[in-house]
This record gives sequence, C-alpha cells and structure tokens, in this order.
Amino acid sequence: MENDPRKPTDEEVVRRVLAGDVNAFEYLVQRYQHLVMTTVKKHVPFDQVEDIVQEIYLRAYRSLPGFKKGDRFTHWLSVIAVRACYDFWRERYRSRELPMSSLTEEHRVWLEAALSDQSSPSCDEKALQKEAGEILDLALGRLSAGDRMALELVYLEGYSVKEAAGLLGWSTTNVKVRLFRSRKKLRGLLTHR
Repeated sequence: MENDPRKPTDEEVVRRVLAGDVNAFEYLVQRYQHLVMTTVKKHVPFDQVEDIVQEIYLRAYRSLPGFKKGDRFTHWLSVIAVRACYDFWRERYRSRELPMSSLTEEHRVWLEAALSDQSSPSCDEKALQKEAGEILDLALGRLSAGDRMALELVYLEGYSVKEAAGLLGWSTTNVKVRLFRSRKKLRGLLTHR
C-alpha cells in the first residue's frame, strides 16, 4: 500500500474507530477489499464468498481493540481471513455435504485414466485441468477443515510451513503433521475405487 500523506494510516484509522468514529472503518474495508476477496475466493466455494467476506469484516471490527500498534494491518487482516475460511470448512466438515460417491461416471473414468497414466493426448488441456480441479475439490471436501487449509496454503498457494502456521495460529510442527497426514488421506481418497 502506497503511503499517501493525504490518506490516514491504518493505525490512525484504527484509533479513530476505537475512539467512536465507527464510519472510519469503511476506509479499511475499501483499502483491503481486494486482499480479503482474493483470499476468500481461493478457499471457499464461489456461492459462499460474499457471506465469508462479510464475516471477516465483522470479526475484524470486533477484534480492533486487539490490534497492536506497530503490527502490519495486512497481516493481521489476512490471519482473520484465513481463519474465517478455516472455520467455514470446519462447519462444512461437520455436515459432510460432499460424499465421494457424488463423482460422475465421467469423473470416475477420467480419474482412472489419470491414475493409470493412460489419458488421451487428444484431450483438451483446459478440460483436463477443469476435471482435475473438480475432483481435487471433491477430495479436499472429504478432509477435515485443518487438513484442507494446511494443504491449500502450502501446496496450492505456496506459503511456507512457517507462514501457514502463523496464518492458522498453529505451531510449525502441527502444520507439518497435518500436511503429512492429509497428503496420505488425499492419496487414499483419490486412489480408492
């Protein structure tokens, strides 16, 4: 974020909100809407994005008294966003809405071909990527919320184990254990016939 002398800093806005100017929070919403939206779009189904974004801003507003002077607001808000996505999957995991049996026959055929490395070279690459993404999403839906978020942060988004631990509020050891276990579970889900 550029430092424009005409625009208040994040700390100044937080101070104003905490002093009773609740409308000042809109500065932060406008300033970081892209960051929050991008984070959420990576982790939750499209039809849930708006609800989760709203939840993130509510959590951020309620948590402003805990924002420490000198902390980077972007990091603080990213932690809230990632944890809201994690909570979404924890709730979804409890209800188990996506059984693996929901794979279509077309998905099963593709998965078997991909696993046996006999996929047709004439297949359209974008169609294959779409199929792979759908199958991966179904498999990720069978993992616990923690396993899913750890895998997504480290393997799909490229965060280091340490960075993922910081975003999730876990130890690096916990993230490593989750990654090991979740890779094993995911492999089992994708190869189980």
